[in-house]
Amino acid sequence: MAFSLLANSFMPVAGTKIAEEVDTFYAFLLWASLVSFIILIGGMVWFLVKFKRTSEGQKSAFITHNNFAEFTWSFIPLVILMVIFYWGWELFAKLRTPPENVAEEIHVTGMQWAWEYKYKNGRTINSLSKEPLNVPVGKPVKIILTSKDVIHSFYVPAFRIKQDAVPGKYSEVWFEAKNTGSYVVFCTEYCGTSHSNMMIRLNVMEQDDYVAWYHGDESVGTKSLADVGKELYINKACASCHSLDGSRIVGPTFKGLYGKNREFEDGSSAKADENYIKESILQAGAKIVKGYPAAMPVYQGQLDDEEVSALIEYIKSVE
Repeated sequence: MAFSLLANSFMPVAGTKIAEEVDTFYAFLLWASLVSFIILIGGMVWFLVKFKRTSEGQKSAFITHNNFAEFTWSFIPLVILMVIFYWGWELFAKLRTPPENVAEEIHVTGMQWAWEYKYKNGRTINSLSKEPLNVPVGKPVKIILTSKDVIHSFYVPAFRIKQDAVPGKYSEVWFEAKNTGSYVVFCTEYCGTSHSNMMIRLNVMEQDDYVAWYHGDESVGTKSLADVGKELYINKACASCHSLDGSRIVGPTFKGLYGKNREFEDGSSAKADENYIKESILQAGAKIVKGYPAAMPVYQGQLDDEEVSALIEYIKSVE
């Protein structure tokens, strides 16, 4: 209870359950630091007073060491630090590992000086339009981040999440908002003269309202990101080398590819996430899957970032 009261006094309102856990951990660190400070400084003052010299020439009494005391003041801090390390590692893992069945994925791209949100149904919004980033309440949301120019950083204080958006690669962050409302998103990596203008609103909506909004814009059209990726799969002749039903052709099948571990000819391995698939499309020779020839052409310069993202979304949909 004391931990929660201290956290609520100094931290922004916690918008997720994990944010509450982070606040409790932070409060524990404050209390542990306060108690350590009192013991250390209080002990020093007590020793200074108790063993101060009362007259010139008086020598301090010879004091031998105490094995129990030396062990205690070394062992107790060790235990506390181990608890802090384990607790912090568990929280870090929770913050960085989204649930297997994520309800919503949204592509967010940073640029000087705005954010672009792209939903799976193809709806694209630029923050310069002053529209918020809409998400549903009570469902896990994964934000897939990248940047068009320099490093940006996606930070939501109420959710206690922060993740850099780096040019040329994908990073991800997730959350599950527990209440509806409007939250502030900051860019916390200095990115130029209008860096401060990259503050946007994240709007948490009731699930029914979100579904109605998601499907309610007639201007979106019928092409989702996966639909665009499917067209590219056909038009770029991907079908001649990569099957959709698990059968072997020239290259590995796309069926069930996303999220699986891949073994390579050089003996290394990697998870087939967004970054791996992007690298395999643009720089086919970087990692050769074990048992397959290095036959895929390089698509670097032939596909832009949006087309690569669409292909990745299509590959993710082939299960």
